[in-house]
Amino acid sequence: MSEVVDPAVELREKCANEPQCRPAKEKLEECTKRVNSHPGTTENCQEELFDFLRCVDACVAPKLFAKLK
Repeated sequence: MSEVVDPAVELREKCANEPQCRPAKEKLEECTKRVNSHPGTTENCQEELFDFLRCVDACVAPKLFAKLK
């Protein structure tokens, strides 16, 4: 019996690297580096993460629903 594979995982990986999500990904990476370089900071990257995930979800949704049966 073959194992069930979630198509959303692969689509999220692809969409995370699409041109429309690249700016949000770069902002998240910059924020993460900044926060990690300052121990004890109260800054977090929640807004950048949400922006990135929103972009990825918008990219994934139409492709994912086309694959569902």
